Amino acid sequence: MTPEISCLSIGLPVYNGEQFLEESLNSLLNQTFEDFELIISDNGSTDRTQEICRAYAAKDQRIRYHRSEQNHGAAWNYNRVFELSIGKYFKWACHDDLCAHEYIEQCVEILESNPSVVLCYANTTFIDEQGKFLENYSEDLHLDAAKPHERYRQYHRRFLYKYKCNPQFGVLRSSALAMTRLMGKYEGSDIILFAELALLGEFYEIPEYLFFRRQHPQMSRQANPTDEELAVWYDPANKGKLQLPIWRLLFEHLLAIGRTQLSWSEKIFCYLQLRTFLRWKRRELGKELTKAAQWILRVESLGSVKPLRGKM
Repeated sequence: MTPEISCLSIGLPVYNGEQFLEESLNSLLNQTFEDFELIISDNGSTDRTQEICRAYAAKDQRIRYHRSEQNHGAAWNYNRVFELSIGKYFKWACHDDLCAHEYIEQCVEILESNPSVVLCYANTTFIDEQGKFLENYSEDLHLDAAKPHERYRQYHRRFLYKYKCNPQFGVLRSSALAMTRLMGKYEGSDIILFAELALLGEFYEIPEYLFFRRQHPQMSRQANPTDEELAVWYDPANKGKLQLPIWRLLFEHLLAIGRTQLSWSEKIFCYLQLRTFLRWKRRELGKELTKAAQWILRVESLGSVKPLRGKM
Protein backbone atom coordinates (compact mmCIF):
# COMPACT_ATOMS: atom_id res chain seq x y z
CA MET A 1 0.00 0.00 0.00
CA THR A 2 1.45 3.36 -0.96
CA PRO A 3 1.16 5.66 2.10
CA GLU A 4 1.15 8.94 0.20
CA ILE A 5 -1.96 7.94 -1.77
CA SER A 6 -5.13 9.01 0.01
CA CYS A 7 -8.09 6.73 0.66
CA LEU A 8 -10.53 5.75 -2.09
CA SER A 9 -14.21 4.99 -1.55
CA ILE A 10 -15.93 2.47 -3.82
CA GLY A 11 -19.72 2.71 -3.84
CA LEU A 12 -21.69 -0.32 -5.02
CA PRO A 13 -25.47 0.24 -5.27
CA VAL A 14 -27.31 -3.03 -5.77
CA TYR A 15 -30.81 -4.47 -6.11
CA ASN A 16 -31.33 -8.20 -6.61
CA GLY A 17 -27.82 -8.75 -7.90
CA GLU A 18 -27.14 -12.30 -6.74
CA GLN A 19 -26.31 -13.66 -10.20
CA PHE A 20 -23.08 -11.69 -10.71
CA LEU A 21 -22.44 -10.05 -7.32
CA GLU A 22 -19.76 -12.40 -5.96
CA GLU A 23 -17.70 -12.17 -9.14
CA SER A 24 -17.90 -8.39 -9.05
CA LEU A 25 -16.93 -8.21 -5.37
CA ASN A 26 -13.93 -10.47 -5.97
CA SER A 27 -12.86 -8.23 -8.84
CA LEU A 28 -12.86 -5.18 -6.54
CA LEU A 29 -11.33 -6.83 -3.48
CA ASN A 30 -8.43 -8.24 -5.53
CA GLN A 31 -7.29 -4.87 -6.89
CA THR A 32 -3.56 -4.09 -6.69
CA PHE A 33 -4.58 -0.82 -5.01
CA GLU A 34 -5.81 -1.82 -1.55
CA ASP A 35 -6.32 1.44 0.36
CA PHE A 36 -10.08 1.72 -0.06
CA GLU A 37 -13.41 1.25 1.62
CA LEU A 38 -16.20 -0.59 -0.20
CA ILE A 39 -19.69 0.74 0.57
CA ILE A 40 -22.55 -1.51 -0.50
CA SER A 41 -26.07 -0.08 -0.48
CA ASP A 42 -28.73 -2.76 -0.87
CA ASN A 43 -31.95 -1.24 -2.19
CA GLY A 44 -34.35 -3.72 -0.59
CA SER A 45 -33.21 -6.84 -2.47
CA THR A 46 -35.46 -9.90 -2.23
CA ASP A 47 -32.95 -12.49 -3.50
CA ARG A 48 -29.66 -13.69 -1.92
CA THR A 49 -27.98 -10.28 -2.21
CA GLN A 50 -28.17 -9.58 1.54
CA GLU A 51 -26.75 -12.99 2.41
CA ILE A 52 -23.84 -12.58 0.00
CA CYS A 53 -23.01 -9.06 1.17
CA ARG A 54 -23.05 -9.94 4.86
CA ALA A 55 -20.81 -12.94 4.25
CA TYR A 56 -18.24 -10.81 2.41
CA ALA A 57 -18.42 -8.01 5.00
CA ALA A 58 -17.68 -10.55 7.74
CA LYS A 59 -14.49 -11.58 5.92
CA ASP A 60 -13.16 -8.16 4.85
CA GLN A 61 -13.16 -5.14 7.17
CA ARG A 62 -12.97 -2.74 4.21
CA ILE A 63 -16.63 -3.53 3.39
CA ARG A 64 -19.49 -1.50 4.89
CA TYR A 65 -22.91 -2.96 4.14
CA HIS A 66 -26.07 -0.83 4.33
CA ARG A 67 -29.56 -2.03 3.57
CA SER A 68 -32.87 -0.29 2.93
CA GLU A 69 -36.00 -2.36 3.37
CA GLN A 70 -37.65 -0.38 0.56
CA ASN A 71 -36.53 0.10 -3.05
CA HIS A 72 -36.06 3.86 -3.44
CA GLY A 73 -34.87 3.66 -7.05
CA ALA A 74 -31.47 3.62 -8.72
CA ALA A 75 -30.80 7.37 -8.46
CA TRP A 76 -31.30 7.36 -4.69
CA ASN A 77 -29.04 4.34 -4.29
CA TYR A 78 -26.24 5.75 -6.45
CA ASN A 79 -26.29 8.99 -4.47
CA ARG A 80 -26.51 7.12 -1.17
CA VAL A 81 -23.18 5.35 -1.59
CA PHE A 82 -21.42 8.65 -2.28
CA GLU A 83 -23.08 10.34 0.69
CA LEU A 84 -21.73 7.53 2.90
CA SER A 85 -18.20 7.79 1.52
CA ILE A 86 -15.17 9.43 3.14
CA GLY A 87 -12.42 8.99 0.54
CA LYS A 88 -10.48 11.63 -1.34
CA TYR A 89 -11.42 9.71 -4.48
CA PHE A 90 -14.63 7.89 -5.32
CA LYS A 91 -15.62 5.13 -7.72
CA TRP A 92 -19.06 3.76 -8.56
CA ALA A 93 -19.17 0.02 -9.19
CA CYS A 94 -21.95 -2.20 -10.53
CA HIS A 95 -22.82 -5.65 -9.22
CA ASP A 96 -22.43 -7.16 -12.68
CA ASP A 97 -19.26 -5.52 -14.05
CA LEU A 98 -15.59 -6.40 -13.58
CA CYS A 99 -12.32 -4.48 -13.37
CA ALA A 100 -8.80 -5.59 -14.26
CA HIS A 101 -6.64 -5.97 -11.13
CA GLU A 102 -4.62 -2.82 -11.88
CA TYR A 103 -7.56 -0.60 -12.94
CA ILE A 104 -7.97 1.42 -9.75
CA GLU A 105 -4.22 1.77 -9.16
CA GLN A 106 -3.67 3.27 -12.61
CA CYS A 107 -6.59 5.69 -12.20
CA VAL A 108 -5.46 6.89 -8.77
CA GLU A 109 -1.91 7.45 -10.03
CA ILE A 110 -3.24 9.72 -12.79
CA LEU A 111 -5.39 11.72 -10.34
CA GLU A 112 -2.52 12.08 -7.87
CA SER A 113 -0.15 13.42 -10.52
CA ASN A 114 -2.67 15.66 -12.35
CA PRO A 115 -4.65 18.00 -10.05
CA SER A 116 -6.63 19.38 -13.00
CA VAL A 117 -8.14 15.93 -13.74
CA VAL A 118 -11.48 15.22 -12.04
CA LEU A 119 -12.18 11.85 -13.69
CA CYS A 120 -9.92 9.04 -14.82
CA TYR A 121 -11.29 5.93 -16.51
CA ALA A 122 -10.06 3.11 -18.76
CA ASN A 123 -11.38 1.81 -22.05
CA THR A 124 -14.09 -0.85 -22.01
CA THR A 125 -14.44 -4.46 -23.07
CA PHE A 126 -18.03 -5.67 -23.34
CA ILE A 127 -18.63 -9.21 -22.09
CA ASP A 128 -21.69 -11.48 -22.05
CA GLU A 129 -23.44 -13.26 -19.18
CA GLN A 130 -20.74 -15.95 -19.09
CA GLY A 131 -17.93 -13.38 -19.15
CA LYS A 132 -17.02 -14.07 -22.79
CA PHE A 133 -15.60 -11.32 -25.00
CA LEU A 134 -18.06 -9.37 -27.16
CA GLU A 135 -16.18 -6.26 -28.31
CA ASN A 136 -13.69 -3.59 -27.30
CA TYR A 137 -15.04 -0.07 -27.04
CA SER A 138 -13.29 3.29 -26.70
CA GLU A 139 -15.35 6.16 -25.29
CA ASP A 140 -12.99 8.86 -26.68
CA LEU A 141 -13.85 11.18 -23.81
CA HIS A 142 -10.33 12.42 -23.08
CA LEU A 143 -11.14 16.07 -22.25
CA ASP A 144 -7.95 18.04 -21.76
CA ALA A 145 -8.92 21.56 -22.88
CA ALA A 146 -7.93 24.24 -20.38
CA LYS A 147 -11.15 26.28 -20.61
CA PRO A 148 -14.48 24.96 -19.23
CA HIS A 149 -16.54 25.87 -22.29
CA GLU A 150 -14.07 24.03 -24.56
CA ARG A 151 -14.32 20.86 -22.44
CA TYR A 152 -18.11 21.26 -22.41
CA ARG A 153 -18.14 21.45 -26.19
CA GLN A 154 -15.94 18.33 -26.46
CA TYR A 155 -18.15 16.40 -24.07
CA HIS A 156 -21.41 17.70 -25.50
CA ARG A 157 -20.60 16.65 -29.05
CA ARG A 158 -19.51 13.18 -27.97
CA PHE A 159 -22.60 12.34 -25.92
CA LEU A 160 -24.87 13.32 -28.81
CA TYR A 161 -23.68 10.41 -30.92
CA LYS A 162 -21.47 8.04 -28.97
CA TYR A 163 -21.70 8.21 -25.18
CA LYS A 164 -22.33 4.84 -23.43
CA CYS A 165 -21.75 6.04 -19.82
CA ASN A 166 -18.76 3.74 -19.19
CA PRO A 167 -16.68 6.62 -17.73
CA GLN A 168 -19.21 6.78 -14.90
CA PHE A 169 -17.41 3.77 -13.44
CA GLY A 170 -13.98 5.36 -13.46
CA VAL A 171 -12.35 7.05 -10.46
CA LEU A 172 -13.55 10.54 -9.57
CA ARG A 173 -12.18 13.33 -7.43
CA SER A 174 -14.67 13.45 -4.52
CA SER A 175 -14.33 17.21 -4.05
CA ALA A 176 -15.49 17.76 -7.65
CA LEU A 177 -18.32 15.23 -7.43
CA ALA A 178 -19.58 16.97 -4.29
CA MET A 179 -20.00 20.18 -6.31
CA THR A 180 -22.54 18.54 -8.62
CA ARG A 181 -26.18 17.57 -8.08
CA LEU A 182 -25.14 13.90 -8.35
CA MET A 183 -27.61 11.54 -10.06
CA GLY A 184 -31.00 13.02 -10.85
CA LYS A 185 -34.21 11.01 -10.69
CA TYR A 186 -34.75 11.04 -14.45
CA GLU A 187 -33.49 9.26 -17.56
CA GLY A 188 -30.11 10.54 -18.74
CA SER A 189 -29.13 12.16 -15.45
CA ASP A 190 -25.65 10.62 -15.80
CA ILE A 191 -25.22 12.70 -18.97
CA ILE A 192 -25.92 15.89 -17.01
CA LEU A 193 -23.72 14.80 -14.10
CA PHE A 194 -20.74 14.35 -16.36
CA ALA A 195 -21.47 17.58 -18.21
CA GLU A 196 -21.17 19.29 -14.81
CA LEU A 197 -17.91 17.48 -14.13
CA ALA A 198 -16.56 18.53 -17.54
CA LEU A 199 -17.15 22.15 -16.52
CA LEU A 200 -15.14 21.54 -13.34
CA GLY A 201 -12.08 19.75 -14.69
CA GLU A 202 -10.41 17.45 -17.18
CA PHE A 203 -11.20 13.81 -18.05
CA TYR A 204 -8.34 11.33 -18.60
CA GLU A 205 -8.82 8.18 -20.65
CA ILE A 206 -6.42 5.28 -20.02
CA PRO A 207 -6.00 3.57 -23.42
CA GLU A 208 -5.84 0.02 -22.02
CA TYR A 209 -9.06 -2.02 -21.84
CA LEU A 210 -9.31 -2.47 -18.06
CA PHE A 211 -13.08 -2.22 -17.51
CA PHE A 212 -15.36 -5.15 -18.36
CA ARG A 213 -18.99 -4.16 -18.89
CA ARG A 214 -21.43 -7.05 -18.81
CA GLN A 215 -24.29 -7.17 -21.31
CA HIS A 216 -27.31 -9.18 -20.14
CA PRO A 217 -31.14 -9.02 -20.19
CA GLN A 218 -31.43 -7.53 -16.70
CA MET A 219 -29.38 -4.40 -17.47
CA SER A 220 -31.33 -1.21 -16.79
CA ARG A 221 -32.10 -0.32 -20.43
CA GLN A 222 -32.80 -3.89 -21.57
CA ALA A 223 -35.04 -4.64 -18.60
CA ASN A 224 -36.83 -1.27 -18.90
CA PRO A 225 -37.18 -0.59 -22.64
CA THR A 226 -39.67 2.30 -22.54
CA ASP A 227 -39.05 5.84 -21.25
CA GLU A 228 -41.73 5.32 -18.62
CA GLU A 229 -40.25 2.05 -17.33
CA LEU A 230 -36.74 3.49 -17.21
CA ALA A 231 -37.99 6.55 -15.33
CA VAL A 232 -39.51 4.25 -12.69
CA TRP A 233 -36.17 2.41 -12.45
CA TYR A 234 -34.55 5.73 -11.58
CA ASP A 235 -37.30 6.61 -9.09
CA PRO A 236 -40.50 4.64 -8.32
CA ALA A 237 -42.28 7.98 -7.75
CA ASN A 238 -42.12 8.57 -11.53
CA LYS A 239 -44.78 5.91 -12.15
CA GLY A 240 -47.70 7.32 -14.13
CA LYS A 241 -45.98 10.64 -14.88
CA LEU A 242 -45.41 12.04 -18.36
CA GLN A 243 -41.80 11.48 -19.47
CA LEU A 244 -40.11 13.81 -21.96
CA PRO A 245 -36.43 12.76 -21.62
CA ILE A 246 -34.95 14.90 -24.40
CA TRP A 247 -36.68 18.08 -23.23
CA ARG A 248 -35.60 17.21 -19.68
CA LEU A 249 -31.99 16.91 -20.84
CA LEU A 250 -32.15 20.33 -22.47
CA PHE A 251 -33.64 21.87 -19.32
CA GLU A 252 -31.05 20.20 -17.07
CA HIS A 253 -28.18 21.35 -19.29
CA LEU A 254 -29.41 24.92 -18.83
CA LEU A 255 -29.56 24.44 -15.05
CA ALA A 256 -26.12 22.84 -14.94
CA ILE A 257 -24.49 25.75 -16.74
CA GLY A 258 -26.30 28.27 -14.57
CA ARG A 259 -25.37 26.71 -11.24
CA THR A 260 -21.68 26.07 -12.00
CA GLN A 261 -19.29 28.79 -10.85
CA LEU A 262 -18.09 30.16 -14.18
CA SER A 263 -17.46 33.60 -15.60
CA TRP A 264 -20.33 35.09 -17.59
CA SER A 265 -18.34 34.75 -20.80
CA GLU A 266 -17.80 31.03 -20.13
CA LYS A 267 -21.50 30.54 -19.42
CA ILE A 268 -22.51 32.33 -22.62
CA PHE A 269 -20.19 30.09 -24.68
CA CYS A 270 -21.74 27.03 -23.01
CA TYR A 271 -25.30 28.23 -23.61
CA LEU A 272 -24.45 28.80 -27.28
CA GLN A 273 -23.24 25.21 -27.50
CA LEU A 274 -26.81 24.07 -26.88
CA ARG A 275 -27.63 25.16 -30.42
CA THR A 276 -25.93 21.92 -31.47
CA PHE A 277 -28.23 19.99 -29.12
CA LEU A 278 -31.29 21.67 -30.64
CA ARG A 279 -30.12 20.94 -34.17
CA TRP A 280 -29.21 17.28 -33.56
CA LYS A 281 -32.24 16.48 -31.39
CA ARG A 282 -34.90 18.50 -33.19
CA ARG A 283 -36.83 15.44 -34.40
CA GLU A 284 -36.88 13.83 -30.94
CA LEU A 285 -37.94 17.15 -29.40
CA GLY A 286 -40.77 17.43 -31.91
CA LYS A 287 -41.96 13.87 -31.22
CA GLU A 288 -41.99 14.55 -27.50
CA LEU A 289 -44.13 17.67 -28.01
CA THR A 290 -46.63 15.53 -29.91
CA LYS A 291 -46.50 12.94 -27.13
CA ALA A 292 -47.12 15.65 -24.51
CA ALA A 293 -50.10 17.03 -26.43
CA GLN A 294 -51.63 13.54 -26.75
CA TRP A 295 -51.09 12.91 -23.05
CA ILE A 296 -52.77 16.19 -22.09
CA LEU A 297 -55.75 15.47 -24.35
CA ARG A 298 -56.11 11.99 -22.90
CA VAL A 299 -56.01 13.31 -19.32
CA GLU A 300 -58.57 16.01 -20.15
CA SER A 301 -60.89 13.51 -21.83
CA LEU A 302 -60.73 11.21 -18.83
CA GLY A 303 -61.42 14.14 -16.53
CA SER A 304 -64.50 15.11 -18.58
CA VAL A 305 -66.15 11.74 -18.06
CA LYS A 306 -68.53 12.15 -15.15
CA PRO A 307 -69.78 9.21 -13.11
CA LEU A 308 -73.39 8.15 -13.59
CA ARG A 309 -75.73 9.09 -10.78
CA GLY A 310 -79.01 7.59 -9.71
CA LYS A 311 -80.33 4.29 -8.51
CA MET A 312 -78.73 1.09 -9.73
